Amino acid sequence: MSSVHSNCAVKTTVQGKLILLCATAGGVGYVPIFPGTVGTLVAIPFSLGLNRLAEFSPPIATIALVGAIFCAIALATKAARLLQQKDPGIIVVDEIVGFLLGNFSAPMTLPVMLASFLLFRFFDIAKVFPASQLERIPHGAGIVLDDIMAGIYTLAAVRLLLMWGIL
Repeated sequence: MSSVHSNCAVKTTVQGKLILLCATAGGVGYVPIFPGTVGTLVAIPFSLGLNRLAEFSPPIATIALVGAIFCAIALATKAARLLQQKDPGIIVVDEIVGFLLGNFSAPMTLPVMLASFLLFRFFDIAKVFPASQLERIPHGAGIVLDDIMAGIYTLAAVRLLLMWGIL
């Protein structure tokens, strides 16, 4: 069977289709404009769930987050190979785990979620050092790690805004 993905024909098996389905967050990565932003929006309910888990068991929530990051790297690697591209824009699992980190264990209020979302998108797009260097790492690690860096910057910025009483 053959499927068309991002203007290139790719032979995909059922397993390949499942990989692409997960890497694109159920197909969200195929939206024609701002797939990274839409992918980050998809991350919000997952973030709320992870933060709720962190209230009851921070160690388990941390393990879940780290596991999600490693799964995202594996998915991004396999999806990029299937699509025969270095960093396909349709892969949005990297935005999801980056946002999960950026909003990890933050208060679940609308101002905090909005600030986390906007800051994460800013840091992801700006590729503040060393994110631009991390993006050069081969395979899924490079696809995901620049978003992890954006998540780290977001986490720090949100914590500072909370500490200063701005949020």
